[in-house]
Amino acid sequence: MSHRETEHLRVLIANERRDRLALVAPIVAGLGHEVIAREIDVDEVGPVTARERPDVALVGLGASSEHALVLIEKIVQEASCPVILLIHEPNPGFVREASRRGIFAYITDGDKEDDAFEWQNAIDIVLRRFTEYHDLEGAFGRRALTERAKGILMERHSVAEDAAFELLRAHARSSNRKLVDVATAVVDGHALLPKQAP
Repeated sequence: MSHRETEHLRVLIANERRDRLALVAPIVAGLGHEVIAREIDVDEVGPVTARERPDVALVGLGASSEHALVLIEKIVQEASCPVILLIHEPNPGFVREASRRGIFAYITDGDKEDDAFEWQNAIDIVLRRFTEYHDLEGAFGRRALTERAKGILMERHSVAEDAAFELLRAHARSSNRKLVDVATAVVDGHALLPKQAP
């Protein structure tokens, strides 16, 4: 993800304390980002997240740590964006629990003037790591799909693993398709094919 891609983000802010929402929103806007939603209610944050599709979510720790943890869970369930925890002072136990719920990072929001730049640096890092995480997750998924397709071809054609892979690769080349697309077609269509006679 380039610097230009992190210049103007759509940011969801969630905190049970209205005064903290009022403080955080101008900082985010001052960084050049759009605050797309300010949510307090746990029941609303999931639907708002699904509807608005934020680039990043900032969840603040308010009066209730349980409220913040539920906000994190709801956003993580609905969003394909990283969640960053905002805390006013260090709280290792809470950060540990929030990490179990799915945060990618946390920011301690002090009262220093340069906090906004620290926030932007943290957001940039988190977005890069989040992208890498999803790329890696996708690579593992493609690998698993290819392995399943090879297994199907090994069973249907009574061939070894390397021969099954060569069948996939040869078909991908001859049809000018990606290997993963051919593997997907094999996996999706194998139930329709007759089993090989013993």
